[in-house]
Amino acid sequence: MTRILIINGHPNRDSFNHALAEAYSSGAVERGALISQINISDLQFNPNLAYGYTQRIDLEPDLLKSLEKIKAADHLVWIHPVWWGGLPALMKGFIDRLFLPGIAFQYRENSIFWDRLLKGKTARIISTMDQPSWFYRLVYGNPSIRQLKKSTLEFCGVSPVKVSTIGIVKTSTAAQREKWLNKIYILGQQHK
Repeated sequence: MTRILIINGHPNRDSFNHALAEAYSSGAVERGALISQINISDLQFNPNLAYGYTQRIDLEPDLLKSLEKIKAADHLVWIHPVWWGGLPALMKGFIDRLFLPGIAFQYRENSIFWDRLLKGKTARIISTMDQPSWFYRLVYGNPSIRQLKKSTLEFCGVSPVKVSTIGIVKTSTAAQREKWLNKIYILGQQHK
């Protein structure tokens, strides 16, 4: 049984991101996956990595529970809006506080290299935006996708990391949103 963790980075429960998370979850459950979820906005934690990596701050209970879910998962599904070309601040803080040396990766002593501690996991990034995905890719270079895919997940050993972009959300019709929900439902069925 595939263990899938859906991590939703949108703070608004009425957002289309939450509908996408439900669509993915429904498809995956239909095909026998075991689903757990993290809605980052529901967690109680300080998103500021106040000392960088020089001093460890104890993880709050919600971050400890999130870490257990990440470690237990085979497949991570990250759903988030693109704001100012990047991730929502609370989602970035979640990553900063949780994807730490000794947890998600480990620098090797006297080396520029590191060990990837999340090997064996796969991921899907589903990002929503208010511009065409081709424009975001060609003009801006996909900054949020590169950050989460390359600089975080693959850096920590998660591979492969697949990407789905949804947009233009703000001008979309009900019919277009239904198509996107069906597309994500099918990805959930495929556990991709």
